[in-house]
Amino acid sequence: MTTIKVHGHPRSSNTRRVLLVLKEKEIPYELITSDWNAAEHTEPTWLEAHPFGLMPYLDDNGFTVYESRAIGRYLAAAYSAKGPALVPAASAGPKALAAFEQAAAVEAFTFDPLLTGILHERFVKPFQGGTTDETVVAPLITQLEAKLEGYERILSKTKYLAGDEITLADLFHIPLLSFFVPAKLDMFTNEDKAKKWPHVVKWAEGLLARESTKATATA
Repeated sequence: MTTIKVHGHPRSSNTRRVLLVLKEKEIPYELITSDWNAAEHTEPTWLEAHPFGLMPYLDDNGFTVYESRAIGRYLAAAYSAKGPALVPAASAGPKALAAFEQAAAVEAFTFDPLLTGILHERFVKPFQGGTTDETVVAPLITQLEAKLEGYERILSKTKYLAGDEITLADLFHIPLLSFFVPAKLDMFTNEDKAKKWPHVVKWAEGLLARESTKATATA
């Protein structure tokens, strides 16, 4: 019987981040879709599980965890025997853990804020009836392209961000990487730009081609 329940929405990037980990580790789960329009994530029962009224949260047989990246770490630890490790084992030593944590920090504090800012302008504002301000988008794109140069330096040496094995740090990029084409971000499709960071392009294309990515994609 499935014990893991994910409360969220499949179109939520944070929810998808959790689903990707579950798929990679082949852990059975049930997605309980929240009604955005009804603001279910602000109701008292939801706030008991997620005090900040956001999505998703995970219920593992009565144990609840919120924040998608924390959920990913929990799943990697609680279900270490299933699928790829995704987080270096203690036996790998402090250097391997440091490599993972620095890669995870880059995703959370460099990549995510820039993409979130761009997507807010190009998707969220129009959806809410507003107008995209490209003067806000332009410097974010400039910053993002500069950061991709750093990614290239990393990925020219290792297959993934924390070494030659895929980790949560890589998987956590997938939900926002999936928005590059619909958001008209051409860092990987523009030939002149893509030649600046060939290893990043290969890494991104590999992540987007994974079965877990396809299984969690929404139309």
